[in-house]
Amino acid sequence: MIKIAVILLTLLLSKGVIADIYKYTDNDGHVYYTDEPRNSLYKLIIKSKAVSYSPKNNIIKAQNFTGTNKKRFTDLIEQTAYRHQVDAKLLHAVIQTESAYNSSAQSPKGAVGLMQLMPETARRFGVIDRNNPDQNVDGGARYLKHLITLFNPNLDLAVAAYNAGENAVIRHKNSIPPYPETQNYVKQVLALYHR
Repeated sequence: MIKIAVILLTLLLSKGVIADIYKYTDNDGHVYYTDEPRNSLYKLIIKSKAVSYSPKNNIIKAQNFTGTNKKRFTDLIEQTAYRHQVDAKLLHAVIQTESAYNSSAQSPKGAVGLMQLMPETARRFGVIDRNNPDQNVDGGARYLKHLITLFNPNLDLAVAAYNAGENAVIRHKNSIPPYPETQNYVKQVLALYHR
């Protein structure tokens, strides 16, 4: 699938347009690419700054953030999961959904890093540098553990709260908020978790 994104980026660059490329996979498995994400379900897969393009011979080189990064961060994720007593498989599912293992991912809403931490959540869980993978995963795991404890035993609500915020879940009488983004997010994370 990365080839399609590279083709799209090649077209944009050949026209002088510098753009990041985002990817979204819906519940039916349809894949969408864009340079203008409509919501936080679109994940950054190619950062324009990580691309070189030669119009002379139409060659593009882009860094692939998905495949190799999972291996790169597996030890960090496993150790962090163990330290905070969170299922490593769940942590992997959240990170895959949030950033596709792209440590430099940034959402249009300002969420950053592997676990897409917002500034307020980062501060709340002691993260000084959201771009630092160690701090990002640690803060995200601590937040996830907090949500699991808060909504125990309902994992669906904890996952929904990770996306929409715990107050949104509480405000909707301890149910998944009726936001399509959050409902799709819960399905995607839990599908990866139960895979």
